[in-house]
Amino acid sequence: MRSRLRDPVAVLPAADRPARELLDAVRAGGVDVRTLELVRLRVSQINGSAAGVEAAAGAARAAGVGDAPLTAVAVWRDSPCFTPAQRAALGLAEAATRLADRPEAVSDRVWDRAATHYDEKGLAALILLIGVTNLFDRLDTTTRRIAGAAAPRN
Repeated sequence: MRSRLRDPVAVLPAADRPARELLDAVRAGGVDVRTLELVRLRVSQINGSAAGVEAAAGAARAAGVGDAPLTAVAVWRDSPCFTPAQRAALGLAEAATRLADRPEAVSDRVWDRAATHYDEKGLAALILLIGVTNLFDRLDTTTRRIAGAAAPRN
């Protein structure tokens, strides 16, 4: 497989700073970094982004996520590896990534479950991370960014 285009953020370097600032804001939102990286990994899995999956898995390992949760994140509903808060974040990530899969994209049930574990700042951080990860995954899949071929977006 060959990339179609260099990373668009590298081609238009003015986009790099705002993207990094968004990710810095997400990290300041009070959500455990391991949960953030699991969310990022799950979003990239759903989107089929090889570069995103590789980057998120590496970042999750660096944040202290063990092999069992990394292996089980795709089947988080059926795995004992995740806390209730992580499950709520992963449910929100799936709903907000698969917007067209159901009439009510993010149901009240999914939202309420997340809101029981995260305050407004934490919810904002999760939503921003989900959105930014979806953006990067769309860039990567459209350009066929090769996993491991470029620096990860952290």
